[in-house]
Amino acid sequence: MYLGIAAILFGTFFLNVFWGASGGGIYLSEVSELIVLMVSVVFFVAGILKREAAAKKTGD
Repeated sequence: MYLGIAAILFGTFFLNVFWGASGGGIYLSEVSELIVLMVSVVFFVAGILKREAAAKKTGD
C-alpha cells in the first residue's frame, strides 16, 4: 500500500516536470513539487521498512 502511494505521488511529480519541460505549462508550484516529492520519499521509505520487517519475521 505504501509503495503504491509512493508510486502515484512520484508519477504525479514526474508528469508535472515532464509537462513543464515540454512547454505545456506547470500545474504545481516549486513548493508543491517539493512537498509531493518529499511525501513520496517518506511513503517509499515506510514501504521498504515494512517489507523488510515482514521479511525478517518470516525468515526467523
